[in-house]
Amino acid sequence: MSHSRGRTRWKRFALVMMPSTVAAAALAIGIAQGALAASFFISGDRFQIAADSLTARGLSIYGMVDVTREGRLVPVVVTGTRHATIRGLCQSVTVEVPVLGPYTLRLTGGDRGERAEARDLFVDATLLAATEASLKDLDIGVAAGSVTKGPIDPGDRNSRLFDPNGIAQQAVSATLTDVRYTAVAASAATFNIPDLRLDLDQGRNDCF
Repeated sequence: MSHSRGRTRWKRFALVMMPSTVAAAALAIGIAQGALAASFFISGDRFQIAADSLTARGLSIYGMVDVTREGRLVPVVVTGTRHATIRGLCQSVTVEVPVLGPYTLRLTGGDRGERAEARDLFVDATLLAATEASLKDLDIGVAAGSVTKGPIDPGDRNSRLFDPNGIAQQAVSATLTDVRYTAVAASAATFNIPDLRLDLDQGRNDCF
């Protein structure tokens, strides 16, 4: 296990943690044969989440495999936070509407001084990037089943697709600037969003 104490800061931060090809293939065979039961199905469509800043208390990052209703496997990196404070939140998804063309559903909030707050926030993503990240008491290489500083989604922990021996990272706290997620799922125990605004506009108006 690799340990890093104190505060770690990167000017550019990008992380991708994917299960191995062999493991993903074994999971596909197990699902096809009925040996594994997927407990949570995703649509498979990707959406964007962006924030001017995200401050987390209790951070976990681990690999997982999400499954669509058709049985397609989607390797993701899950970012979990016990408590998150978010400034300048944006979430968007663009869909093609027959005849009318692309439409973008865009949600914003926490951008007028009062910040959004979430408890037990989990984002299943294929991309996480930030222009700067500051992490306190960071552990890299901890087994996913041994994470203690941040949360593990109960649905993931109880899933047969969760590998408790898989590589994970954890930190007591983290501050990310100019955050960009490409995600397939997100959940939170509570999510308070001041100045919430939801727009449906013709054309492409993605968060980034």
